Amino acid sequence: MDRPILRTFIAYVEDRPGVLNRVASLFRRRAYNIESLSVGRTHITGISRLTLVLEADEDGARRLEANLYKLVNTLWVQDVTHTASVARDLALIKVRADATTRAQVLQLCEVFRARTVDVAPEALTIEITGTGDKIEGLLDVLRPFGIIEMVRTGMIVMTRGAEEAEARLDTMLPARAADSGAP
Repeated sequence: MDRPILRTFIAYVEDRPGVLNRVASLFRRRAYNIESLSVGRTHITGISRLTLVLEADEDGARRLEANLYKLVNTLWVQDVTHTASVARDLALIKVRADATTRAQVLQLCEVFRARTVDVAPEALTIEITGTGDKIEGLLDVLRPFGIIEMVRTGMIVMTRGAEEAEARLDTMLPARAADSGAP
């Protein structure tokens, strides 16, 4: 049996109430912890895109993909774990920085190409976009100053190259509408 690794799935779903709950319930029922989840609308009206990162072995990944397709509102699923892709995460980090430490914190942020988005007398709020490792690296060097608060968006992923995933969806939508009896 192969070892579990972090897997990245992209799922295109109908933008309807309850779809995210059904997807999350699928993973919960199978005892998979979602490491990262990002959801947003695509440029196609009525379609949302989910990016899910979780730990699974090869067999588990195949079963999860098959089960995602069984959900009524799922249009297309891609396991992009071993596909050339661009992955980004965004974090906002509020760190203690008074007059004596502010310059040092700003210098560290510059090294990581992070931006200052808010300045208070005793704190700075930093925005960083990049890979998970880059964000973890910045967190590691900021911890000694005191992290007050931190939030991350969840990983978003796009495959490299000119392949248009949404073009495939465009061909599915009329058939999906005809199957449902919609006008």
